[in-house]
Amino acid sequence: MHDNMFKALAYKVGNEVSPSELASLLGVARGTIESYLSLLEQAQIVFCLQAFSTNQRNEIKKGRKYYFWDTGIRNAVIRGFDPIATRTDVGALWENYLIAERRKLLMYRGSGEQFFWRTTDQMEVDYVEKTFSKLSAYECKWNDIKQSRVTKAFSNRYPEAEPATITPANYAQFLGEESLFTT
Repeated sequence: MHDNMFKALAYKVGNEVSPSELASLLGVARGTIESYLSLLEQAQIVFCLQAFSTNQRNEIKKGRKYYFWDTGIRNAVIRGFDPIATRTDVGALWENYLIAERRKLLMYRGSGEQFFWRTTDQMEVDYVEKTFSKLSAYECKWNDIKQSRVTKAFSNRYPEAEPATITPANYAQFLGEESLFTT
């Protein structure tokens, strides 16, 4: 497998990955990149989130994001072992951790589909979850002080969606309880 592709994938955690862009960057065929990505998924090293879309105007429909099942592998690939306080990629690492652990939980429970959402004008939601008829939208923020709201563009299109921001203060609920919204 192409080492530079593995590094590029590690650096793109939390961002869309284009096989064509990777192929161009590495000087290999797009099919080769797609084969490598498939191999990494089959080996349970990475997993893919597809874009969420109901065919509304300007939603990204074919986008993909890749995350590592084990953030330690991701860190080893980029030799990123600095303390959290000095890292420039802490937001991406936090997002990867939350989404991977949530995905494991949902797989264990046997329910839920996972996506990300983005529009052509760069409005986005880190993680969208559909369980039965319930739609939830989550933003992953490492900094508790820098609260964010799930983008209004998503809420306007999907008013039934339950939005939440996941931070170190409330992540335990996200990873262990049935819902953030129970009373």
